Amino acid sequence: MNVLLVSQYFHPEPFLVNDLVRGLIERGHQVTVLTGMPNYPEGRRYPGYGWFRPARETFAGASVLRVPIVTRGRGQGMRLIINYASFVLSASLLGWLRARGRHDAVLVFEPSPITVGLPALWLARRWRAPVLLWVQDLWPDTLAAVGQGRLVRAIGSGIARFVHNRCAALLTQSMAFEQPLRAQGVAAQRIVYLPNWAEAHHLEAAPARAEGDPLARWKGFRIVFAGTLGTAQSFETILDAAAQLGVNAGVQWLILGDGSMRGWIETQIATRDLGECVFLLGRQPESSMPAYFAAADALLVSLRPAPVFAMTVPRKVQSYLAAGRPIVAALDGAGAQVIEQAAAGRCVPAGDAAALAAAVRELSRCSPQQRAQMGERARAYYLANFDRAVLLDRLEQRLNQTVSEYDASDGSRR
Repeated sequence: MNVLLVSQYFHPEPFLVNDLVRGLIERGHQVTVLTGMPNYPEGRRYPGYGWFRPARETFAGASVLRVPIVTRGRGQGMRLIINYASFVLSASLLGWLRARGRHDAVLVFEPSPITVGLPALWLARRWRAPVLLWVQDLWPDTLAAVGQGRLVRAIGSGIARFVHNRCAALLTQSMAFEQPLRAQGVAAQRIVYLPNWAEAHHLEAAPARAEGDPLARWKGFRIVFAGTLGTAQSFETILDAAAQLGVNAGVQWLILGDGSMRGWIETQIATRDLGECVFLLGRQPESSMPAYFAAADALLVSLRPAPVFAMTVPRKVQSYLAAGRPIVAALDGAGAQVIEQAAAGRCVPAGDAAALAAAVRELSRCSPQQRAQMGERARAYYLANFDRAVLLDRLEQRLNQTVSEYDASDGSRR
């Protein structure tokens, strides 16, 4: 099958879409990726990339078409809106000119923003092809959760309904997404559960600790957070918990990643005198994550308390489970349920700093054997529920079914 994959983010940006493309290529499909110039999460273009070049690349056997976009800067306010809008415009115009040949299906990878679906729907008209949207963030609910105003939420709601109701299939990373999508008018038969998986390198390194401990300079109980440093991740909860435990608890909070909240976190560490127990290690290559995970005594995931985040399973949960290490989670809803079902660590309510501090203290006092058992259960749960090959099979089956059922004459299911 010839697939056009539309994503505002792509390699070298650290998203699962990269491994999705590898998986489709491995299975014999032809893939063309339409994406922007990489600038996430730092908000500036990566070395070697400009406004317009390189316009074409190859990745794992796929053809990559890049279009110019305004960088996201600090990832806030009007700059972020312009970033989203610039991709819609560039992808719609230049994608029409550059995406040559016929495509049987258009597959969209959709973490925020939902606007990525607009050029996909427009381009699909060229080949009268179905659009399948892999919903990673649920719009417009996400807008309210991160504090956007009424006008922005209203616009986001209109775009979400427009996109969701014109896709031939919606693939959801959480089963909890189904009801909100149906409330937008999406038919149940067009909604398919497709959770995230962990990239192969996370499985290769687990469950044994990697050679060459990258955290060797930190002693005591080492808890690692890896990922985006954004408003959704509730760093106020993490820092409050760290402050409550203090230096004497022997807990080292090690934060890997970058994002819009980094400056605020640095300021808080300094003003709250947390410099001896909270450390920002910056963004590290994705390939090095297994070594950091293997060296950690526990892995940390958190989200703000909000209804939409209670429906979400953060992608790092699958990577943490695959790493075979204990997990500490300040989550509500679907993400917490996964960790609790796996019996992989400790879960506390989102936003509850006191409970998070208590959970970290309790886990630090467990024996190494007890924590090893949690890690083993995490790994086993991952293999049983999020196996990459099984999920790629499910995606491939849905692609074939959608293409075979799609009536190109009127853009509907047969």
